[in-house]
Amino acid sequence: MTSPTATPHRTTGRWISQWDPEDPTFWERSGRRIANRNLWASIFAEHLGFSIWTIWSVLTLFMTPETGFDYTPAQKFLLVSVVTLVGAVLRVPYTLAVPKFGGRNWTLVSVAALLIPTGLAILLIQRPETPFAVFVVLAATAGLGGGNFSSSMSNINAFFPERSKGWALGLNAGGGNIGVPVVQLVGLGVIAVLGVSYGHVLAALYIPLLAAACWVSWRHMDNLSGARADIGAQLAAARDRDFWIMSFLYIGTFGSFIGFGFAFGLLLQNQFDRTPLEAAAVTFIGPLLGSLVRPVGGLLADRLGGAKVTLWNFAAMAAGTGVIILASTQNSLALFTTGFIALFLLTGVGNGSTYKMIPAIYAARAADMADAGTAAAEATAHFKRVAGAVLGLVGAVGALGGVAINLVFRQSFESFGGATPAYAAFLVFYLVCMAVTYAVYMRRPATATATTAPAAPAATTR
Repeated sequence: MTSPTATPHRTTGRWISQWDPEDPTFWERSGRRIANRNLWASIFAEHLGFSIWTIWSVLTLFMTPETGFDYTPAQKFLLVSVVTLVGAVLRVPYTLAVPKFGGRNWTLVSVAALLIPTGLAILLIQRPETPFAVFVVLAATAGLGGGNFSSSMSNINAFFPERSKGWALGLNAGGGNIGVPVVQLVGLGVIAVLGVSYGHVLAALYIPLLAAACWVSWRHMDNLSGARADIGAQLAAARDRDFWIMSFLYIGTFGSFIGFGFAFGLLLQNQFDRTPLEAAAVTFIGPLLGSLVRPVGGLLADRLGGAKVTLWNFAAMAAGTGVIILASTQNSLALFTTGFIALFLLTGVGNGSTYKMIPAIYAARAADMADAGTAAAEATAHFKRVAGAVLGLVGAVGALGGVAINLVFRQSFESFGGATPAYAAFLVFYLVCMAVTYAVYMRRPATATATTAPAAPAATTR
């Protein structure tokens, strides 16, 4: 994440050298208007980033024997796994790029870069004779869109005051996530109107949208001279126990959201022999609901406690996976679809509740440090910096869960000819996440007394 500091005014490009959103007078006079202008432009750019990142989850529906493709299910799952991996890995350098180059400048560059994977998608989907290894390497450039989330969140974080960051970052994240179901809806429209041989049209439709986003970024966004990368906080976060635990839990929530978003259509085709049109008519529903419900998870965490909501959400995800296993063994398409849509909803709730846990955990640790004798202001400032870095890095690690899900599906189809063993593995993983949440953030040590509360349960702070 980035934080403001005093730096010399830069004279090239569109830079703002003085920015103090915590000053109520400045905020009401001009800060709010400028910040909101940058927010809406950022949402547009990030939305397209998510769409391009996940475009191959839709284009694989077009890759049928009818269009000349003879790829196995395992090969298709490997393809989307590589795309997911590239997007996850790029999230860290993209975060650091904002203070280096400026939020406006980097948004413009990162959106323009998406023209490369979009153009390659237009060509590749029309060339089934391309060697699979070459196909995967070129298609993996769509992972560029996955990095946009982190740079966008880092940039918008610097524009808003603390009291408004939750709202602003929530809009930014939600607007980006909705790019997943939107590209699936557009794919449905292309299949329904033109047919399965016109996958290149889906990619081509995004060329003018990317051009528009470049213009919007250039015309309506700003760079903040005072934004800097807090490398020290990121290093401290990487050494922190809670960072790795929360990353593990976020793999279970966001990793499941993005992983299942890539895989759902392929599963409908390969498990239930759905046609591309039939699969596309369903695939967008789960990611759409999962995106829209994300703020609900945060709201529930505010009212009931982040750890409590996350615990029961993982329990429900395990139950939902059990329903999917039952549907697979009974070959029930209706039950399978219902279970998967419920699982998408739960990933959205979990995304919101796990992110809400992070500030509460570090606020509790700051209070414990203050109780131990450290100045309260010093303790609060330290853990606030670390929490900001954790919020950025957790998103990068969590996205790796999407890679794991598709690799597990690939291995399941390759070794067993179906996905049921993969679902069983996910069920066990969700139970482990549930146990970790309880053991680390809810269970009180036996030595706890009525006057001495442990730090860990503070994650349930409302």
